[in-house]
Amino acid sequence: MTIASSSPPSRLPTGGAAEARSKPRTGRIEAGEDRGDGRLAALFIAPALLGFVVFLLWPTLRGIYLSFTRYNLLTPAEWVGLDNYVRMVNDPIFWDSLKVTVEYVVINIGIQTVAALAIAVLLQRLTQSAMLRGIVLTPYLMSNVVAGLVWLWILDTQLGIGNEIISAVGVDRIPFLADETWAIPTIALINVWRHVGYTALLLFAGLQAIPNDMYEAARVDGASEWRMFWRITMPLLRPVLAVVLIMTVIGSFQVFDTVAVTTAGGPANATNVLQYYIYGSAFGRFQFGYASAMSVALLLVLSAITILQYRLTRAGRTDLG
Repeated sequence: MTIASSSPPSRLPTGGAAEARSKPRTGRIEAGEDRGDGRLAALFIAPALLGFVVFLLWPTLRGIYLSFTRYNLLTPAEWVGLDNYVRMVNDPIFWDSLKVTVEYVVINIGIQTVAALAIAVLLQRLTQSAMLRGIVLTPYLMSNVVAGLVWLWILDTQLGIGNEIISAVGVDRIPFLADETWAIPTIALINVWRHVGYTALLLFAGLQAIPNDMYEAARVDGASEWRMFWRITMPLLRPVLAVVLIMTVIGSFQVFDTVAVTTAGGPANATNVLQYYIYGSAFGRFQFGYASAMSVALLLVLSAITILQYRLTRAGRTDLG
């Protein structure tokens, strides 16, 4: 009896072959997903990018161009080369405005940084109250113009409540915003009052990133609060403090509105900061080319200061292991 031979079993594709055939399809799916994610990302970025180009990049490029021209809004811009920059170098009011601005920055940054750091450490070491943090931030919610007007009324020589209190204790009234000696320190302190809470909360956020284990280990070793501040807090807070300093220095060099509503650059140009001088040149005397040249100079000064601060403070590196 013959036995019918069975047909040979069908050969199933091995795992390797099946995987090899599935790879092109998977790759196409992943590529499609990547393109979809890219379109979605571009959609979300587009409004911010449009605002950056329209309100920052284009005005900057336009200002750089105008700095080489003579322009007054009424006639077409006339190319004058480096004449505006030569005039700026020989302009004593420009250098005086720069000196006044640097004086303001030194007072404002020095007091604001120390006060904000003290407030941040107290918030972190003594209390975690959200209400207290809100109270600290309250002055920052007020615009610079409103803050300037409020303090203008408080410090008024004749009718201000501040001078009324000073007079009540037997001290002569102080012309805070009408005296050449007092004007810039007073404006600096007004802006310290408004911004110190915001700066303190930025530093407070940096303090929250420091592990409590380090403080507990230091206490076990018998370290005092003062020693822990200098040996633990300051080194580990350095990157955040460096970024905060860069931000506050840039903002301080651009002070304008507080000066505009309190002193208008007076008395005798004692508060004629660089931004106010640029504003006066452009919109008061319609010298837009010269004002643009001073703006470009301020941009270069701020860029150099920012790069120097970044390198000296090692803002891009942290001591946290």
